[in-house]
Amino acid sequence: MLEGITDNGLNKTLGFSLDEATPDRVVMSWTVGEQHLQPYGIVHGGVYCSAVEASASIGAALWFGERGQVVGAANHTNFLRAVREGRLVATATPIHRGRSQQLWLVEVTDSDDRTVARGEVRLQNLTAASG
Repeated sequence: MLEGITDNGLNKTLGFSLDEATPDRVVMSWTVGEQHLQPYGIVHGGVYCSAVEASASIGAALWFGERGQVVGAANHTNFLRAVREGRLVATATPIHRGRSQQLWLVEVTDSDDRTVARGEVRLQNLTAASG
Protein backbone atom coordinates (compact mmCIF):
# COMPACT_ATOMS: atom_id res chain seq x y z
CA MET A 1 0.00 0.00 0.00
CA LEU A 2 2.82 2.43 0.81
CA GLU A 3 5.32 1.41 -1.85
CA GLY A 4 7.01 4.43 -3.34
CA ILE A 5 5.68 6.83 -0.70
CA THR A 6 8.93 8.79 -0.48
CA ASP A 7 10.27 8.31 -3.99
CA ASN A 8 7.63 10.29 -5.87
CA GLY A 9 5.58 13.46 -5.55
CA LEU A 10 6.08 16.06 -2.85
CA ASN A 11 7.76 13.65 -0.44
CA LYS A 12 10.50 13.04 -3.01
CA THR A 13 10.81 16.73 -3.84
CA LEU A 14 11.30 17.58 -0.17
CA GLY A 15 13.69 14.66 0.39
CA PHE A 16 11.68 12.94 3.10
CA SER A 17 12.93 9.53 4.21
CA LEU A 18 10.52 7.03 5.74
CA ASP A 19 12.43 5.60 8.70
CA GLU A 20 9.64 3.72 10.48
CA ALA A 21 6.02 3.04 9.55
CA THR A 22 3.48 1.12 11.62
CA PRO A 23 -0.20 1.72 12.34
CA ASP A 24 0.85 3.18 15.71
CA ARG A 25 3.92 5.27 14.83
CA VAL A 26 5.52 6.83 11.78
CA VAL A 27 8.96 8.43 11.68
CA MET A 28 10.13 10.52 8.72
CA SER A 29 13.36 12.49 8.47
CA TRP A 30 15.15 14.84 6.13
CA THR A 31 18.28 16.95 5.95
CA VAL A 32 17.64 20.67 5.62
CA GLY A 33 18.76 22.04 2.27
CA GLU A 34 18.28 25.21 0.23
CA GLN A 35 14.98 23.88 -1.13
CA HIS A 36 13.53 23.92 2.42
CA LEU A 37 14.39 27.52 3.26
CA GLN A 38 12.32 30.68 3.03
CA PRO A 39 13.96 34.02 2.11
CA TYR A 40 15.23 34.65 5.66
CA GLY A 41 17.26 31.44 5.59
CA ILE A 42 15.10 29.37 7.94
CA VAL A 43 12.98 26.30 7.20
CA HIS A 44 9.72 27.32 5.51
CA GLY A 45 6.59 26.56 7.52
CA GLY A 46 5.15 24.70 4.54
CA VAL A 47 7.90 22.09 4.89
CA TYR A 48 6.80 21.39 8.46
CA CYS A 49 3.16 21.25 7.38
CA SER A 50 4.07 18.80 4.64
CA ALA A 51 6.04 16.54 6.99
CA VAL A 52 3.24 16.64 9.56
CA GLU A 53 0.59 15.77 6.99
CA ALA A 54 2.66 13.10 5.26
CA SER A 55 3.65 11.24 8.41
CA ALA A 56 0.14 11.34 9.91
CA SER A 57 -1.41 10.23 6.63
CA ILE A 58 0.91 7.24 6.35
CA GLY A 59 0.09 6.05 9.86
CA ALA A 60 -3.63 6.63 9.38
CA ALA A 61 -3.58 4.69 6.09
CA LEU A 62 -1.71 1.79 7.67
CA TRP A 63 -4.22 1.61 10.52
CA PHE A 64 -7.29 1.90 8.26
CA GLY A 65 -5.80 -0.69 5.90
CA GLU A 66 -8.06 -2.53 3.47
CA ARG A 67 -11.20 -0.82 4.79
CA GLY A 68 -10.62 2.08 2.41
CA GLN A 69 -8.60 5.27 2.09
CA VAL A 70 -7.85 8.23 4.33
CA VAL A 71 -7.70 11.88 3.31
CA GLY A 72 -6.59 14.91 5.26
CA ALA A 73 -9.38 17.10 6.61
CA ALA A 74 -7.37 19.57 8.73
CA ASN A 75 -3.72 20.32 9.45
CA HIS A 76 -2.83 22.61 12.37
CA THR A 77 0.93 23.02 12.61
CA ASN A 78 2.76 25.34 14.99
CA PHE A 79 6.33 26.49 14.35
CA LEU A 80 8.26 26.67 17.61
CA ARG A 81 11.95 27.12 16.80
CA ALA A 82 13.79 28.45 13.75
CA VAL A 83 16.05 25.95 11.98
CA ARG A 84 18.67 26.79 9.35
CA GLU A 85 20.45 23.45 8.90
CA GLY A 86 20.72 19.90 10.13
CA ARG A 87 18.58 16.79 10.23
CA LEU A 88 14.91 16.98 11.25
CA VAL A 89 12.69 14.11 12.37
CA ALA A 90 8.88 14.02 12.32
CA THR A 91 7.25 11.44 14.60
CA ALA A 92 3.52 10.79 14.24
CA THR A 93 1.35 9.00 16.81
CA PRO A 94 -2.42 8.61 16.99
CA ILE A 95 -4.54 10.60 19.43
CA HIS A 96 -7.90 9.19 18.31
CA ARG A 97 -8.92 6.58 15.75
CA GLY A 98 -12.63 6.25 15.17
CA ARG A 99 -15.04 4.84 12.65
CA SER A 100 -15.12 7.95 10.46
CA GLN A 101 -12.11 10.07 11.50
CA GLN A 102 -8.65 9.93 13.00
CA LEU A 103 -6.57 12.55 14.81
CA TRP A 104 -2.78 12.30 14.83
CA LEU A 105 -0.12 14.25 16.71
CA VAL A 106 3.21 14.93 15.01
CA GLU A 107 6.33 16.29 16.73
CA VAL A 108 9.23 17.56 14.64
CA THR A 109 12.58 17.57 16.42
CA ASP A 110 16.10 18.67 15.53
CA SER A 111 19.36 16.80 16.02
CA ASP A 112 19.50 18.04 19.64
CA ASP A 113 16.04 16.50 20.26
CA ARG A 114 14.43 19.95 20.63
CA THR A 115 10.87 20.29 19.38
CA VAL A 116 10.91 22.71 16.44
CA ALA A 117 7.33 22.20 15.22
CA ARG A 118 4.23 20.38 16.38
CA GLY A 119 1.06 19.60 14.51
CA GLU A 120 -2.23 17.77 14.57
CA VAL A 121 -3.82 16.28 11.49
CA ARG A 122 -7.47 15.22 11.30
CA LEU A 123 -8.12 12.59 8.64
CA GLN A 124 -11.37 11.32 7.17
CA ASN A 125 -11.72 7.55 6.79
CA LEU A 126 -13.33 6.78 3.43
CA THR A 127 -14.80 3.34 2.90
CA ALA A 128 -15.95 2.01 -0.47
CA ALA A 129 -19.53 2.69 0.64
CA SER A 130 -18.75 6.35 1.52
CA GLY A 131 -17.34 7.04 -1.95
